[in-house]
Amino acid sequence: MTGRPADAGAGRDSEAVRAANLALYDAFEAADLDLMSAVWLDEPSTDAVCVHPGWPPIHGRGPVLRSWAMIMANTPYIQFVLTDVAVSVTGDIAVVTCAENMLTGMPETAGASADEVGGGRVAATNIFRRTPGGWRLWVHHASPVLSTEGPQ
Repeated sequence: MTGRPADAGAGRDSEAVRAANLALYDAFEAADLDLMSAVWLDEPSTDAVCVHPGWPPIHGRGPVLRSWAMIMANTPYIQFVLTDVAVSVTGDIAVVTCAENMLTGMPETAGASADEVGGGRVAATNIFRRTPGGWRLWVHHASPVLSTEGPQ
């Protein structure tokens, strides 16, 4: 018996999961595939899954990381402000839901200059698994928010 309150471990787990969740967005903002690779679960027995907004599900660590590489190569700038972050930890599984409020560089088009930015909001669910190396992302699912009004 450690003498600490029963929920002290849960609080540390929750903070570690929050840090792992932020690492996902830090890797994307930095366009750093090595950082992104470190975020994702690499156990061969587990099929990583990623659903980017508007895309079908991508299965498997390799295809998931290739999708991130493609997105990062075609995103000149992106910045996230996460809101409505909720963390739930049960054993070796953690679920994070959040709103991804983003600013992103706009591609050069006939009517836009390279320094223009756009914004958007995405609802995300990130599922993490505890590993000997820390919490790793198992599932990322992001969907565009089309309305600011909730269900009636």
